[in-house]
Amino acid sequence: MLTVPADADLLIALAIAHFAEVFGGAPPDLEATQADLSALVEHLVQGASDPRRRALLAEALDAIDDGLAGDAVAGLLAAATAKSAANDPVDPVELLLARARELLRGP
Repeated sequence: MLTVPADADLLIALAIAHFAEVFGGAPPDLEATQADLSALVEHLVQGASDPRRRALLAEALDAIDDGLAGDAVAGLLAAATAKSAANDPVDPVELLLARARELLRGP
């Protein structure tokens, strides 16, 4: 098992992939709950130094806690990525795959 730190955009990409239902369902013992995703986004809110990003993440957190549809939450999270701030399209799957390829290549 590989353990490496993840930056905020990678964590946001994981949350987007979850809410957009990009990947098939995880086994029940590994499946993320709403509480898990809420805690992840709360962690990102606390760590955000940019006020705009913090506000967008807080809005996404409220959407999760209010039970908004997954695509609405995914859209709010996508707006909070650094790529979005730079007006680049956000593709969470490509970001996750690129990170996986980096890890497989090794140092």
